[in-house]
Amino acid sequence: MIKKVKATLFEKIIFFFLIILASVTLSSYFVIKNKCLFVKNYNPKNINFEKPENIAILNAPCGNVIIELYPNVSPKGVERFKILIKSGQYKDVAFHRVIKDKLVQAGDLEFGKRNSIDYGKIGTGKSGLGTIKSEVDNEFNFTKGSVGLARTFKNNTEDSQFFIILQDEPLFEGEYTPVGKVLYGLEILKKIKHQRHSEYILRPDYINSFNMLN
Repeated sequence: MIKKVKATLFEKIIFFFLIILASVTLSSYFVIKNKCLFVKNYNPKNINFEKPENIAILNAPCGNVIIELYPNVSPKGVERFKILIKSGQYKDVAFHRVIKDKLVQAGDLEFGKRNSIDYGKIGTGKSGLGTIKSEVDNEFNFTKGSVGLARTFKNNTEDSQFFIILQDEPLFEGEYTPVGKVLYGLEILKKIKHQRHSEYILRPDYINSFNMLN
């Protein structure tokens, strides 16, 4: 006959503690693996825009980022941006440069595509349309959410790459071509993959789609 052994109070406490610890660990793992948890996704169909023809929707891994473009500020820059957006060129292009809580950059159409990414050259690629002239506006304030065209160290080298800032950057004013500003979804950009010791990302997140509202 097998004798039943009754657990002591101490053993019961340890048992329940281990159950709670396992539950917390699993919950934490779930939250970490699901970085998009608790992030609001915006549906542009539910929003009334004053100038819908200048609204662009960038779909990132955690949802929609809604951007208003400013053709009155940078007509040539916005024209180029719209051409690339409307032609679907940004689909499956990497967020190849990310500085946590500061900046995300994407738009390398030559070396940043999902299925053909070239880590050795990413950030140097071109669109094939040629560069455009810088439209530097000293009056434009690069506040949080501003969208600008990236360039080399020289002016008049803007092409397809763009950046979105996640904090105010007064030093960008008079230096970069502004093309718009994020209206909704800035918190979604903060979820884009970053790395601790490098601005350039290994196995980056990608743009799912980028379209004009109209």
